[in-house]
Amino acid sequence: MRVIIDTSPIVYGTGVSVYTENLIRNLLVLDKKSRYVLFGGSLRRKGELTSILAKFSQKNVDIKTYPFAPSMLDLMWNRLSVLPIELFCGEADVYHSSDWVQAPFGGFKVTTVHDLSPFLFSDETHKKIVAVHKRRFERLKREVDRVIVPSLATKKDCVRFGIDESRIRVVPEAADRDFKPKNKSEVDLVKAKYKIEGDYFLAVGTSKRKNLSTVVNAFNNYRKIGKLLVVGEKRKFDFKITKDVVFLGRVPKQDLIGLYNGALALLYPSFYEGFGLPVLEAMACRCPVVTSKRSSLSEVGGNACVYVDPGSIESIIDGIGRILKDRDGYIKKGLKRAREFSWRKSAVDTLNVYNEFRL
Repeated sequence: MRVIIDTSPIVYGTGVSVYTENLIRNLLVLDKKSRYVLFGGSLRRKGELTSILAKFSQKNVDIKTYPFAPSMLDLMWNRLSVLPIELFCGEADVYHSSDWVQAPFGGFKVTTVHDLSPFLFSDETHKKIVAVHKRRFERLKREVDRVIVPSLATKKDCVRFGIDESRIRVVPEAADRDFKPKNKSEVDLVKAKYKIEGDYFLAVGTSKRKNLSTVVNAFNNYRKIGKLLVVGEKRKFDFKITKDVVFLGRVPKQDLIGLYNGALALLYPSFYEGFGLPVLEAMACRCPVVTSKRSSLSEVGGNACVYVDPGSIESIIDGIGRILKDRDGYIKKGLKRAREFSWRKSAVDTLNVYNEFRL
């Protein structure tokens, strides 16, 4: 079997980047018989893309990178549907497209839909990005043979937006292997770097669907212990920010691992997640989680989280109290739950989808 994988998003440091890198790494360990073509298109970051893909170099891997800007690929493939990907990668049995473009291809077409936030929360997504995703989505509805989604919730969303249920395969994702317990000295180094003293809660993500306003209001009303540290881009907010709410901005992965390990809890009562990777990351780092039962979050958290009503300040305050009352218990359950997800299993399930081309 010869498989083309579009790796273009791997350079952006997003959740899709994490997915792409971990999936490829584990597929190459698992499957030595197939030949993999790692395609990548980037204009400004072509050198970086080539460098990242070079670490996957082995006998059954071909690396094909081109100076194609994302806007060019959108025009060429999403809008016009010209120049099949075989022209750049050669003939293949399977093509696994990225979350950005859907190229013409004569074989078995697979894609991953991580979530439908560009459609469900279009007011907080740039209009050009929404337009690109709509064009790609319309094309994949017509052309793609299998759609991989990370959760039953995302499967339900895809069916709602017109994808034939029989073509959808649920393949859960996992936390990156670096997310794991750290010792106190490692945590203290990260706290010193960000000038953090004492106890703190952690919030990850600042987009509207992450529900930060309710988290901050709940924390301001709770005010019994520690500070609230917020990881993510600082935006214009319509809520009160006190001195005990500290914005750290974007942080490197290794620092985020330390922050999870040192936190009293992750406060993550999001309104919508295609999978909810921070929940798994936190649990893998011995950080208990307060989250909501919306969308996919209960699928990820299982019985290891405290669930709250994301629209209720009182519910979140109650959730904080419950997590602290049995913090050690939730840490143990969280570690166990996190171990139930692995990129190896994700790769096995994805390879099974690829092999459906033979059916």
